[in-house]
Amino acid sequence: MNQTRIVKKKPYLLLIIITFIGFSLSACAPKMVTKGDTFPLLYEERPASILILPPINESTAAEAKDYYATTIQEPLSFSGYYVFPYEITTEILKMEGIYDAELMKDLPLQKFSEYFGTDAVLFTTIKKWDLAYMVLVSNLTVSIDCELKSTKSNATLWRYNGTVVVDLSGGNTGGGIAGLIAKAIVAAISSAMADYVPHARTANYRALSTMPYGKYHPLYRKDRDQQFIEQTRPKQ
Repeated sequence: MNQTRIVKKKPYLLLIIITFIGFSLSACAPKMVTKGDTFPLLYEERPASILILPPINESTAAEAKDYYATTIQEPLSFSGYYVFPYEITTEILKMEGIYDAELMKDLPLQKFSEYFGTDAVLFTTIKKWDLAYMVLVSNLTVSIDCELKSTKSNATLWRYNGTVVVDLSGGNTGGGIAGLIAKAIVAAISSAMADYVPHARTANYRALSTMPYGKYHPLYRKDRDQQFIEQTRPKQ
């Protein structure tokens, strides 16, 4: 009699397990949002031109700032915006005594509109420019925070992070001890030859793929329903 009751309860138990798994998968799935719902101010202000400020470097790599600065102008222009030549504007800013973009994040940005005629200013922050090397495992990480701010309202029009993590260890070489030695050699050589610039470009494209297109792009104002993964930011 007891066995019969147990058998009858099994389908309900299975249903509970399946339901639990379904809820777990739903909770782990990334939330998708649209450009129109997430960045409505950018569609309202319709900036056509963007000035790129010198990057803010929060990584431990002193050279990251100069290398990264060479990677952002091209992908931003491909998004349909007029981008002021970075080298020229940077020299002008240095002549005016402006070296650190971090000092300007909370200041009125109208002066940039007066001096350059730009509609918006792009702030970039290098969060990670790191190489983690642990004998058999070597990972390169580039992580960039991007924020577009209006020179009219000082409001944030768009913000996103682009991150790239690259495994430089060469995968599974097999072959026991000999394979482990080979893997260690591959990791060491790859780490020594690591070139961050291509991966920084990839990080930029990942971030900028979420930005509504500018007026010089064929999909201008036609991309409101395009979806991307929502990023949640830690509370300050």
